[in-house]
Amino acid sequence: MKMKMTSLISAAACAIVALAATAKETETPVLRIYTWADYVSPEVVEGFEKSANCRVEIDTFDSNETMFEQIKAGKKDCDIIMPSSYLVELMAEEGLVVELDHSKIPNVRKNFDKRFAKLILDPSFRYNAPYAVTYTGLMYDKGKVPTGTDVTSWSILDNPAFKDRITLLDDQREVIGAALIALGYSINTKKPEEISAAAECARRWRRNILKFDVEGYKASIASGETWIAHAYSTDAMQVIHGNRRQGVAPRPDLAFVLPKEGFVIAFDEMVISAHSQNPDLAHAFIDYLYRGDVAKANMEFIIGLMPVKPGIDSLGKELSDMIMLDAETVKRGEVLGSFEDDPKTFDLYNNAWTKIKLPLEAK
Repeated sequence: MKMKMTSLISAAACAIVALAATAKETETPVLRIYTWADYVSPEVVEGFEKSANCRVEIDTFDSNETMFEQIKAGKKDCDIIMPSSYLVELMAEEGLVVELDHSKIPNVRKNFDKRFAKLILDPSFRYNAPYAVTYTGLMYDKGKVPTGTDVTSWSILDNPAFKDRITLLDDQREVIGAALIALGYSINTKKPEEISAAAECARRWRRNILKFDVEGYKASIASGETWIAHAYSTDAMQVIHGNRRQGVAPRPDLAFVLPKEGFVIAFDEMVISAHSQNPDLAHAFIDYLYRGDVAKANMEFIIGLMPVKPGIDSLGKELSDMIMLDAETVKRGEVLGSFEDDPKTFDLYNNAWTKIKLPLEAK
């Protein structure tokens, strides 16, 4: 009787193990993406889910520095991360990302638009597949800027007429970069005196700004709470262009300008986390985004430029004119560089940012 009972228990245990194994085999795989807000088309995501028979979950960050600290601190629930170029090599050195297997992403090298090669910090694509290029400038309310005011210059951030009506991006490299440009310096300078001068410039701007913001500023300027926003081109274009599919009307009363002194250019990349649970699925998504039709649909949503030639070539003229810069304008921009091999410079920028964010002295 005891042997028979033991046999029954063993049979039941085997059945449970078999059912668990079957459930695991049929479980829908999940691709987790860690990226900026409003940066991947829901329709593109849905198309990938259907084609790959998976689920896609998107988590967002509000700055490169926040993302890096989260990943370095042990965030493991992501497969694909979308940092700006200047952080990729540092993430690789820290062992946070893995090399890409290009046999699994043939569309990347086949469809990459070589016109953007000079803007990529690592054109070998060892760890990175370029996602989108952004330009940082000023979005403003045309009705609130008095005639004769030079809105094409960073100096407008010093104008007391706009006190508490300005937002600055809550992003270290972007704010310091804008101040460096305003002072006539490179956004990648390693000179302590220039970085210090930029910190002082940004603190002076702070007397006019309402807040630092990287997400809510779109709603603030759309509602009229603020009149000028230090803005990423993709965000600005989404607000100005609107989204008819989502019932968001265009805003012809708003405009976006790349200041005449110069502006920041940044490429956001797709990298695969060293903790990815689905690296094959991550490669498949990267390859999917480099299909011409998919890139076109994604650009129509983010109102930004992906370096996917067949996608760019198929864009309508209105959108193409909106997001493509001419060669002369691009010359005024500068690509954010990396300081991963220079910890002293890295510290200089971190210290400058800390100084910029300190409370202002009362007048």
